[in-house]
Amino acid sequence: MNLISHPLLLTALMLAVSNLFMTFAWYGHLKNFATSPWYVAALVSWGIALFEYLLQVPANRIGYSVMDLGQLKIMQEVITLLVFVPFAVLYMHQPLKWDYLYAALCMMGAVYFIFRA
Repeated sequence: MNLISHPLLLTALMLAVSNLFMTFAWYGHLKNFATSPWYVAALVSWGIALFEYLLQVPANRIGYSVMDLGQLKIMQEVITLLVFVPFAVLYMHQPLKWDYLYAALCMMGAVYFIFRA
């Protein structure tokens, strides 16, 4: 079996890409459509979110075949943080904060507790 066909890896990759779309849908308009009416930003965001759902729904189905619901949710939250921090720093030009590291450490605790045997 090749690595990409492993359900955990495939789930993580699909969720990472879907999360990138969703991060742009949720926050990209703050930079790109700051002067547009809110409903224009909402319509553009909904269009971007469609691509997120086209990846997120099958990723969750694949992941649920090898993980329980709690594990799937924590995986999604870790991926969210891994996608959000570079987005905030590199794209939105927000300062890199120690709080991101502290949040990551808390997430590591969540991963430990939800995946332990």
